[in-house]
Parts: sequence; structure tokens; C-alpha cells
Amino acid sequence: MAQTEGEMLAACGLDCGPCPIRRIPFDADAASEMVAWFKQMGWLKESEGVAEEIERKMYCNGCQGDRSVHWSDNCPIMLCCVDDKHKQHCGQCSELMSCEKLQAFASDEHGHHKEAVERLRQRFDPQA
Repeated sequence: MAQTEGEMLAACGLDCGPCPIRRIPFDADAASEMVAWFKQMGWLKESEGVAEEIERKMYCNGCQGDRSVHWSDNCPIMLCCVDDKHKQHCGQCSELMSCEKLQAFASDEHGHHKEAVERLRQRFDPQA
């Protein structure tokens, strides 16, 4: 199964399409949501807002996009998949089912990471 229409798949399987971090430059609601979170995390001062988010490039263009505008430009999954193996996402890799990077990502405290890896496996593993 391929990507669904309108979906923007990250190397790790996350669907970047609805991601508020990616949507900051063109979606006022997403930008406001992220301002609040960035302030909570201490990455923006109380006096700062959307203009500073954009100026500091605190958004993302996806794994295939400009690395100077990427949420996690040193992501080991992206570096392996996109830079080293020249794939769009890990579903195109023969090591999908045995990849230690993906297994670690899926087992961290963020449930949506597990869902992302499961998305790849369900769509792209011929054994699934």
C-alpha cells in the first residue's frame, strides 16, 4: 500500500501533513499552538511569538526538505534513510523489520512514534 493522497510521510513513518510544527508558516492556529508549547518548553520568551518562530526557523519542511528548516535535522533515522540510503521513507528499505533505529524510536515514550513505525510496516512490509 502506498501513501494516501495528501499524506506527507516522514522517513520514520510519521504523517507530517497535519503536524503543527510543519504548518507554522501557513496555519495561524498551528503557529499559535506551537508558540504556547515553545514557551512552555522555554524555547520562546513570554514576549515572543510567531514572528520569532519563523525567524528562528522553528518549523519543519519534512525529511526531504531544507535541513536548515527542520525540526530535528540530526535525526538518526532521517540521516540513515534519506542521506545514506537515498530513500523517501524507511518503508522502502530492506531492513524495515530489523532496523534498530526504528525499533528504538517505536519503543520510546511517545505513542505516536510506535504508530508511525506500525504504519510503515503495515503498508510496506510484504510479510504483514
